[in-house]
Amino acid sequence: MTETPSTTDGLDAATQRTAVRERYARIAEESASCCDDTAACCGETTAADSGTEVSKQHGYSAADLAAVDGDANLNLGCGNPTAIASLDAGDTVLDLGSGGGFDCFLAAREVGPEGRVVGVDMTPEMVETARENVGENDASNVEFRLGEIEHLPVADASVDVVISNCVVNLSPDKSQVFREAYRVLRPGGRVAISDVVLTAELPADLRVDPESVAGCVAGAASIPALESMLTEAGFVDVAIEPKADSEAFIREWDDALDLSDYLVSATIEAERPEVGA
Repeated sequence: MTETPSTTDGLDAATQRTAVRERYARIAEESASCCDDTAACCGETTAADSGTEVSKQHGYSAADLAAVDGDANLNLGCGNPTAIASLDAGDTVLDLGSGGGFDCFLAAREVGPEGRVVGVDMTPEMVETARENVGENDASNVEFRLGEIEHLPVADASVDVVISNCVVNLSPDKSQVFREAYRVLRPGGRVAISDVVLTAELPADLRVDPESVAGCVAGAASIPALESMLTEAGFVDVAIEPKADSEAFIREWDDALDLSDYLVSATIEAERPEVGA
């Protein structure tokens, strides 16, 4: 695979963060997914698609969708990280970019009352929405914190599993995200992430478009770049697997351009080594 840029060219970090925060503040305030409950990941899709159908395309079952109440499912993902996380009862789980909290509430079911789930999001409106959903779901083992995923408000070595759903691509400093994930994980802990990865060079106009960054497109990194970032952060057993069936919903994100020529959803897994390993 030809190496592709891991960040956008010509768009500074502050501009990226502002574009992302403004977009997701608007979504949270509307208490609906992008474009009136018709969006996939952060991109666009057609009005013919229902939120339920989009979620199923991302890998959620009907039981998953029925299990969570309120406005938690904003259809902003590109996969189902809880499906690959292999959570155990009693685990402490951290969700990077937790949005309305949908994946957190699914994780809470897996870890049980003895476990704990923490969601971190940099958008105050999203954190407010997620906290309201705690009551809707009677989820006493879930909490939400305001913060950037590059600077997590979480103690060292306090987490068993880090999950995330189509959020790491939004960060202007993905290497720092993985360093932070490594810091908060206990030895033997792991990451289980769903995200989009870059498979070909994006057109230059998309790479410098704030809306494209906020839309889970321009900030995507290639698989080799992500593997290097994870390894440099200290992770082992890095495995990144593209999901070919994601092309169907990625094609719906842009009316003028087939983004599946440049992007694919993937599962990203890695482990923090045990002490002495």
